[in-house]
Amino acid sequence: MKLSEFKTALQGAESLNFQLEDGTAVPAHFHITEIGRVTKKFIDCGGTLRDEERVTFQLWFDEDFHHRLSAEKLMSIIKIGEEKIGLPNIDIEVEYQSTTIGKYSLQKGDFGFILANSQTACLAPDKCGIPVKKESKQLVDLVKGSCDPKSGCC
Repeated sequence: MKLSEFKTALQGAESLNFQLEDGTAVPAHFHITEIGRVTKKFIDCGGTLRDEERVTFQLWFDEDFHHRLSAEKLMSIIKIGEEKIGLPNIDIEVEYQSTTIGKYSLQKGDFGFILANSQTACLAPDKCGIPVKKESKQLVDLVKGSCDPKSGCC
């Protein structure tokens, strides 16, 4: 989710709710302890120079059970970030504590926002000898009559 999409979703929101993909709710008394702009310059395993940039939010909670961050307050924090560090309209990455600090993408859910699991991947599979996975199809999934016998495709 891009920053502009998040801000649009915040407009008029009466409460802020986050949950993990498995349905586990982030406690309602969470804080957003930082909003940042992170730039990463790196070489992938194939030797290609790459740049990546994200807006980051760090969610955290403690034992202040009565704390509630409003959508209005969060919008004011985002506005300060846009003014002081030039937050661009790019994808948001959320850091949230589980057994270690997890990094999640952000999606709109039915009742708030979903912290979607992130996965690692090889960025240069052709240079690392990783075979390209072929898409497999079940014969039952093919549409009957989709191939005209006169077309030469069968």
